[in-house]
Amino acid sequence: MPDPAPKTKRARVNVRRPDVMEKVTAEVEAHYRSSIVEKIRSKGGELIIGGTTIRLAQQFGFCYGVERAIDLAYAARRVFPDQRIYLIGEIIHNPEVNRQLVDMGIVSLPWKELSDDYDKLEEEDVVIVPAFGAPTSFMDKIAERGCYVVDTTCGDVMKVWRRVRTYAKEGMTSIIHGKAGHEETAATASRALGDDGTGHYVIVLTLDDTDFLCRYIREGGDRDAFFERFKGALSPGFDLDEHLKSVGVANQTTMLKSETEEIQRRVRQAVIDRDTTEERFKVFDTICGATQERQDALFEMLRKPMDLLLVVGGYNSSNTTHLVEIAEQELPTFFIRNAKCLDSLEQVIHFDLHQKTEVESTYPKDLLSAEKAIIGITAGASCPNNLIEDTILRIFALRGIDAETVAAS
Repeated sequence: MPDPAPKTKRARVNVRRPDVMEKVTAEVEAHYRSSIVEKIRSKGGELIIGGTTIRLAQQFGFCYGVERAIDLAYAARRVFPDQRIYLIGEIIHNPEVNRQLVDMGIVSLPWKELSDDYDKLEEEDVVIVPAFGAPTSFMDKIAERGCYVVDTTCGDVMKVWRRVRTYAKEGMTSIIHGKAGHEETAATASRALGDDGTGHYVIVLTLDDTDFLCRYIREGGDRDAFFERFKGALSPGFDLDEHLKSVGVANQTTMLKSETEEIQRRVRQAVIDRDTTEERFKVFDTICGATQERQDALFEMLRKPMDLLLVVGGYNSSNTTHLVEIAEQELPTFFIRNAKCLDSLEQVIHFDLHQKTEVESTYPKDLLSAEKAIIGITAGASCPNNLIEDTILRIFALRGIDAETVAAS
């Protein structure tokens, strides 16, 4: 029996046609825009009605990369109205946005490993690559299947890829500050192998991970303990005698900026302590600009008095999680998925970063039911404004102020 005809390798398709994007813009605005949020922003980010003050961060919500990814996903459905459209994992880390895509008939594919689903793809199928990007093995499989590809990978992520590829080409191991189980870090790690697959990487999440790594760079140590510590966070064939000689630091773009900078400093010092020179160390700032802006805006927001802060977004959103980490050091902070989490004036359903689960808590000192309350709100780069509006209206409703009064204020 003859071999089947080879698949046709399709190039990435450009779905940003003017006629399509006009309709997409209207559709996206209808789903995610908020006139109330825009009004509060125009007033300096604060709305006071009676004893209730809502204060918004100067920067929050969708960044350019997220907006672009959503636009391209919506456009893909319009350009390919009758074809099967698949998405590798989630377009971004927000349940509301991903639900909208499911309603449009876009089917999510597994992203943690190449499953049989990828072998079932056909030439006329469309595959959307999410804003986080995808590992090279996934891209190779899609090319092999001959599918149309709509690539929404964020430009900031691709800058990191270029950097780790350069490290690999120069024989340097990439030390990646990120979450080994995160889509973006998995995609970046695959590029750190280099074009010929001979590169190497180690992924560090915490400063404790970094200190462990730095001790090994300086003086060696227990090899078994090293491999146990970084299990699932090392490139295949990692050689401790060879692959820590020359290192370059990069990061998942949504990590906490101050922590990434401290990791860079500690690794650099470890190399200097070992070699008396930093010739075998390189670093490149790859924190996303939007992530920096939202973190900086939160630090500025925390200068003013507030009774509590609500951080709105998907619980698996890295950049949103770091906003919670910053704020909870300063005041009562609750990480909520949406307005439905505001159960009452006394109770809130929120994600506890330390327990790593959703819990129900009582506000300290009945903050929402006090005669006067100042409530701050911020969100990560993957949270749409309509969810912020819902949260604002829910707070006011709990405090006896209806939506019509809010809209007219």
